[in-house]
Amino acid sequence: MRDLIESDLLRTFLVITETSNFSTAAQRIGRTQSAVSAQIRRLEDTIGETLFERSARGAVLTQAGTQLLPYAQRVIELLNEAAANIRTKPLDGPVRIGIPEEYSQTVLPAALAAFAIRHPAVEVTVSCDYTVHNLAALEKDELDLAVVFDWNNQSKGEVLCVDPTVWVTSLVHRVHEATPMPIAVYRDSTWCRDFALKSLEQIGRRYRIAFVADTSSGLKNAVSAGLAVTTLSRSNIPHGCRELTGDDGFPPVDSSRVVLRRNPYHSSEAIRELAEMVREAFRPMSAPLQP
Repeated sequence: MRDLIESDLLRTFLVITETSNFSTAAQRIGRTQSAVSAQIRRLEDTIGETLFERSARGAVLTQAGTQLLPYAQRVIELLNEAAANIRTKPLDGPVRIGIPEEYSQTVLPAALAAFAIRHPAVEVTVSCDYTVHNLAALEKDELDLAVVFDWNNQSKGEVLCVDPTVWVTSLVHRVHEATPMPIAVYRDSTWCRDFALKSLEQIGRRYRIAFVADTSSGLKNAVSAGLAVTTLSRSNIPHGCRELTGDDGFPPVDSSRVVLRRNPYHSSEAIRELAEMVREAFRPMSAPLQP
């Protein structure tokens, strides 16, 4: 039975593979060239194969070296990951986050669940509410983080993505062709008055309010059932429905930015870590921000 492979030998092997030069690898590692050569000889003796051929192009992997490379990379990556996780101080304490209902079943559940698994000692409390309520709670120190919509480019914070609000209709029922057009709206919403209804008035479209709901789920149910046309975030259009575009005579209702706001009074490492996971959750949707 051959000796076990030492991780230090694999690290040296990877540096030589990257630099293609024993002398350069020795400088990077902080050892003499003879010491590095001795390490590779030990690794070759352990494996029983020659790993490098020296040529005018430098140190070139042999077939055995090429076979070893992906294994060495996996081993060192695992060792580095283990060291980083063990050295990291466990996070604890409470974190309170407010999120819009629009993302409570799509973007954010996976991020919040992953955070809970990774940091089981952190007590996460989620408030699923309207933007105006979450902003008020943030100012009252009742939340640590809030994912909110910004329709007027006035909200301070980190822009996670742009998710325009659009008019949505059922693919089957085509209620958008009716006159007056039945629409579903939020109950007691200044946004509906200032944006949704105003957008219809600007294009001269007659409408009647046929369905009133407190949540986006209610609006989605209304449009899916063919009861009304409604406004939804583009990322939140349900199956069996579609956006009404300029070709249908409907421009976007707004160009809403999705913004991450932080508590202005205090922070913690747990809060910063959750903010990073929220940021990662929205990254696939951030393409519209690119020039």
